[in-house]
Amino acid sequence: MEAIRKAAVPEDAVRYCLFAATGSGGEALLRRCAEGVAVRFAPLLATYIWQRQPFRLRYVPPRGEIPAHLGGTTLFGDNVEDEWFIVYLVREITREFPGLAARIDDNDGEFLLIEAADFLPKWLNPENSDNRVFFYKGELHIIPLSESQEKEYNPSADNLTISQALTLLSNHSEEFLAAEPIRTAVYKRISGYPEKIQASFHQAHCYLPAGIVAVLRQRPSLVAAAVQAFYLRDPVDLRACRPFKTFRPEERVMTIVTFTKCLYAQLVQQKFVPDRRSGYTLPLPSHPQFKAYELGMKLAHGFEILCSKCNKVSPDSKRNVLSGPLWERFLSSLKEKNYFKGQMEGSAKYSELLHMAEDYFQQSVPKPESCVEVSPGDEILTLLQTTTIDLKELEREAACLPPEDDDSWLELTPDDLDQMLKEAGSESLQSSNEEEQKYDLETVAESMKAFVSKVSTHEGAEMPWSSDDSHVTFDVDAFTKALDRILGADSEELDSDDLDEEEQFDFSDEDDEDFDAENQKPDQEVSPNELIGSLKSYMNEMDRELAHTNVGKSFTTQKKGASSVKAAKCESTGHDSGAEDTELTPVDVDMNLVANLLESYSAQSGLAGPTSNILQSMGVYLPENADCTGSVEQQKKRLS
Repeated sequence: MEAIRKAAVPEDAVRYCLFAATGSGGEALLRRCAEGVAVRFAPLLATYIWQRQPFRLRYVPPRGEIPAHLGGTTLFGDNVEDEWFIVYLVREITREFPGLAARIDDNDGEFLLIEAADFLPKWLNPENSDNRVFFYKGELHIIPLSESQEKEYNPSADNLTISQALTLLSNHSEEFLAAEPIRTAVYKRISGYPEKIQASFHQAHCYLPAGIVAVLRQRPSLVAAAVQAFYLRDPVDLRACRPFKTFRPEERVMTIVTFTKCLYAQLVQQKFVPDRRSGYTLPLPSHPQFKAYELGMKLAHGFEILCSKCNKVSPDSKRNVLSGPLWERFLSSLKEKNYFKGQMEGSAKYSELLHMAEDYFQQSVPKPESCVEVSPGDEILTLLQTTTIDLKELEREAACLPPEDDDSWLELTPDDLDQMLKEAGSESLQSSNEEEQKYDLETVAESMKAFVSKVSTHEGAEMPWSSDDSHVTFDVDAFTKALDRILGADSEELDSDDLDEEEQFDFSDEDDEDFDAENQKPDQEVSPNELIGSLKSYMNEMDRELAHTNVGKSFTTQKKGASSVKAAKCESTGHDSGAEDTELTPVDVDMNLVANLLESYSAQSGLAGPTSNILQSMGVYLPENADCTGSVEQQKKRLS
């Protein structure tokens, strides 16, 4: 097993690897691709706020059977949208750089296959999916098993090496294109980008110390680190917030801060009362700006916690990163891509875009090994030392702030939840709308019987997707041969305990005395057909015993016309056709099955339940519960 599969992916993290599709990518080529990716996607990534860690590509030298590649691991924390945004980025990178093939996974494994689980081929499972799923030229590809592997399961042979997979992918990319339903399911999850980025932001008013306002002007992405520090605080962290050495509450101003919706929700939902010694006081909840004061207080605590953990690094650390030929090439490339949108150098808008580009460059562009990783607290203190804070200017800006965004999306009503669930399953609902209007109870019965008749494996039951599947056939010869292999044709192979149990049966009916005598000959050979016949005899005897009870009255029986054929057969075989046999009218299996299903569905009262879950998994949709409640008898008439 390769080292790339041995290294476990941390929880709440996504791992991505980009290989040269030919399998022979030199270090210089891969590093040029990394720089090209950074420049090409800088306008998209410079404004993005990551929950925990940014998307970052680094050159990884060859190791064992794993060729050299560009790779990275990003912790996305509680914001799973970061993971799917990275999926979008990886797909677009392979589209922009056709020579690269990418694979992506997390601690769940091939999570792209999990997203399309309803449409995967039967041969694909977690044991053989390693190194088979790639993005190549902007499309999702799945490398199938070879013909010999499909015939005989061999776990060690099922696994491909990266080099083998890349060779197959480059030579047969069109053949390995994933099926349309699989690609549709994955692409639907990442649809809406890059416009979706702006929709994920939330702007809110915050009453903050002037130092934090100045820092966020330079590094807007530091808001994520501050929220995480406050959200994951412990008593030791709060001890540093008693004196507030860095961000005193005396010089606070109103400002507008950009969060992601995940960060905003984490900050708002936290119930917290500040220490009296900190100096941070809140107005009454009825105050019109109470939320701005509370958000500012919580955010200030997060920034103070970050600064209390810093290592007091030199301010030169930032200058070292932004003063090399790599930064110069990066900046010139941004100008060629019209990143600054025609803004004059030195203007406020130009400076804002430049700060975002510097932030993105420090986080994402590979840096020399001599550069020391700077913590958020170190970066905050460095910015405070190098930034001039004009309190009066900040107060003037506070007087004309734009309105904050509506946060009603935090409140989710039951109707909103229903709407979200309908949108999530819109495709399956659209495909089943017509079936709901003209549903057939015979289809319900046939689908359920097909489900029960299917042979399951150790992996679980297989659901027949629709009633259009071929009907299950019963091969009598194959069944008798299977019984012969299991039980053996020789009576000596039968379990002696089973034979003793047979001898203990003593039926009172004279018609069965001959049958008992035959079964009490243990030394006589018993053929499979005779075994099946004896089993039917047992069932007939049980039917006669139950005929004198009220059990049969709970089932719907067939009409007299339907049972006349069976009655004629009974007379021809010599059975007594008296009053006792008239009570053995065959049960209408379909009618009882559908009636019980409808009663169970009606009892669900529109909620999820066993009936709807089983039928929907087979592609059968019943109408709204209002159409079924109180009308079971009408549905029975439809079936009859």
